[in-house]
Amino acid sequence: MRFAFSEEQDQLRDAVRRFLNDCSPTTEVRRLMETDHGYDPDVWRRLCRDLALAGVHVPEPYGGQGFTFRELGVVLEEMGRALYCGPYFSSTVLAATAILEAGREDDKAALLPRLASGERLATLAFAEPDGGWDLDAVELDASGGILDGIKSHVLDGCLADLLLVVAREPGTKGLDGLSLYAVDATARGVARTALAALDPTRKLARIAFHGASGGLVGSKGEAGPGLARSLDLAAVALANEMVGGAACLLDAAVNYAQERVQFGRAIGSFQAVKHRLADLTLTVELAKSAAYRAAIAAADSDAHRPALASL
Repeated sequence: MRFAFSEEQDQLRDAVRRFLNDCSPTTEVRRLMETDHGYDPDVWRRLCRDLALAGVHVPEPYGGQGFTFRELGVVLEEMGRALYCGPYFSSTVLAATAILEAGREDDKAALLPRLASGERLATLAFAEPDGGWDLDAVELDASGGILDGIKSHVLDGCLADLLLVVAREPGTKGLDGLSLYAVDATARGVARTALAALDPTRKLARIAFHGASGGLVGSKGEAGPGLARSLDLAAVALANEMVGGAACLLDAAVNYAQERVQFGRAIGSFQAVKHRLADLTLTVELAKSAAYRAAIAAADSDAHRPALASL
């Protein structure tokens, strides 16, 4: 399997890294972690306007750049390296991908352009109150487009303008009978509550729906397969983001080992430290290989994509 990046992908990586080095240094990340919204709207606008990253994998007819999951993986790896604080994963990865996989053509044309431009923020409300992401466990009720129930651990749920809610049609179970509804976050019957998160760079919310009206995205009761694909793609995207963070930590450890002096020598010269760093390098490189392979499978709609996403 060939994992080499093209010249265009390398240029994309360089541009994203330069931007994040300037706009998302560690000091800024720490500041944003302590705020309620957890991101800088001005940086988000620049990211969308100057680099057009919000629509990287969105097809051009819907206002995106028309690239693939390979390029999205490159962007996410750099965001993971910088620990970027912003609604990118919720809006671009989760919400836009769910629309692409489960929506009809008219849904894509209506919803994607404003997400691809970054003008509107969206998120996917999927997990039930127990926090599970099992499609079979979806219980939020949708009767005639009226939603009743609770979604928890919704990424950027208090920040998004548009909520894409996974709901179950009455009298159904399992993968069958699942629908995707678009709900205005400020609509009547929607109550959002911020949740404390272990990772303060990820803002989570609990959202209660009490008779909230939603617009159907895709076909009624037939969103299950598209949502399953969306979750596989989200896992691939998250893996690429995480290997970026892991690579950054490895670089920091190596730099420290070269600078820290003990007994008159840099600690990186001691065999025990060398072995630990070699083990870490092997672990990170294996993780990269798995993430890159999964991104290629996602871009090519490979039949092995679910298995590769699970790695």
